[in-house]
Amino acid sequence: MLHTPRSLRGMVTAPHHLAAQAGRDVLADGGSAVEACVAVAAALAVVYPHMTGIGGDGFWLVAEPDGRTWAVDACGGAAAAATIDLYAGRAAIPWRGPLAANTVAGAVSGWAAALAAGGAILPLGRLLRDAIHHAEAGVPVTAGGAALARAKGPELRHLPGAYAATFEPDGRPLDEGAILRQPALAATLRRLAADGLNDFYTGSLARSIAADLAALGSPVRADDLARHRALAVPPLSVPIAGARLFNLPPPTQGLASLLILAVFDRLGVTEGEGFAHVHGLVEATKQAFLIRDAHCHDPAHGTLDPQALLDDPAALDALAARIDPARALPWPQPSASGDTTWFGAVDRQGQVVSCIQSTYFEFGSGLVLPETGIVWQNRGASFRLAAGGWNPLRPGARPFHTLNPALARFDDGRVMAYGTMGGEGQPQTQAALFTRYARFAMPLQQAITAPRWLLGRTWGEESTSLKIEDRFPPALLDRLRDAGHVVEPLPAFTATMGHAGALVRHPGGLIEGATDPRGDGMVAAW
Repeated sequence: MLHTPRSLRGMVTAPHHLAAQAGRDVLADGGSAVEACVAVAAALAVVYPHMTGIGGDGFWLVAEPDGRTWAVDACGGAAAAATIDLYAGRAAIPWRGPLAANTVAGAVSGWAAALAAGGAILPLGRLLRDAIHHAEAGVPVTAGGAALARAKGPELRHLPGAYAATFEPDGRPLDEGAILRQPALAATLRRLAADGLNDFYTGSLARSIAADLAALGSPVRADDLARHRALAVPPLSVPIAGARLFNLPPPTQGLASLLILAVFDRLGVTEGEGFAHVHGLVEATKQAFLIRDAHCHDPAHGTLDPQALLDDPAALDALAARIDPARALPWPQPSASGDTTWFGAVDRQGQVVSCIQSTYFEFGSGLVLPETGIVWQNRGASFRLAAGGWNPLRPGARPFHTLNPALARFDDGRVMAYGTMGGEGQPQTQAALFTRYARFAMPLQQAITAPRWLLGRTWGEESTSLKIEDRFPPALLDRLRDAGHVVEPLPAFTATMGHAGALVRHPGGLIEGATDPRGDGMVAAW
């Protein structure tokens, strides 16, 4: 993938081609970019269930053609019964199983809030049409999905619920190209289409979900679902040369994404792809992650005003001044993992959407609800079993999220939506592709196809090395090592670097899009 697709009437990019086409067809039927992204989100829940689903959380960032930029936080809180006492005798919340499924799934509430704020023209049944079809008729399993099912099957197939019946119907993981059918999830999507999205939280569907969760041993109850609300939140923003960048506030790591680019902007790097570019972004990442790991969690218990930090040039200058242009800061910090899907859409009116949705780990908690077919997230497994400090478990608390959709408004009128999956790598990949495109004039698709790096861990593996794809020149890797970076070469186009995407709308109406050759996605243009 070297060339950037272009169109005038609308465009969608998503990490699975069937989901991208579902969104594109909504645009062709007269729907808005927000409506297209609901169709994409629903389709991804079916065709990419190892990465995302309606049992997870989501975040929306929307740029309107009149200059407004708004955001939706659809993060679910911890159940009322999810207390520290529930985990007595444990050092940490388990990553899998019923006790990992301890938060409400907010994604569907995010769809409802985005549709209400962004304008809905088409019936809900039309938006969910393709997802319902793919769940009923089946969808071919991707190579990545088959590989993950093989790798994760031993830890998931013995959990309570319908994981094995759904993803190992013949007693073994489905191979690449095998047809995955999800009739229970299809029925759930039909119920949402008929009864409305709020049925997930307060209607008969909510009662079915609550009964499933209780039977499997999750602490989430009907009252927890009923109390949940998606939040309209002011997006965080920061100016850099030539643009203003936007992202989501805590509990996401959006602050870190903005800080990386704001700090890098102060380093005076003039050429891309060399040592100064890669070293500068890695070191800016370290400064941003130190702040993130102290302050990015449930804002109800935070002590930092993130927008005030972004509005303080002296504070940003001080962060940049901590970076040695020739030496790496030692990096023993632990990090966070997770899996997710980013997708975006632009319609012909100029509405631009950056959206991200996840069940956290592959297949979330591993609980597949038998009656509803929903894969429930394990986002609450990131809570600490502590009374205070960073990200402590409390009933109703919202967990720290690696999820963060990004958006930029350029001074020349362009609007860019961009993002990726990849846990710890999300803000780093955002920084790589944005600087390549916006600072060093690399075409959009090449900015995503080009080799990438990742400091820290992803895919659930403990690591603090600087992982870097081997398509970079060996001389650059040697120079990074000489500067003190612990370099770990990885194969070309490794999925460890996430599945990124981007869209740019130009002021004259031209739309450009890009998708990641590391994934199964496409750009669907109209």
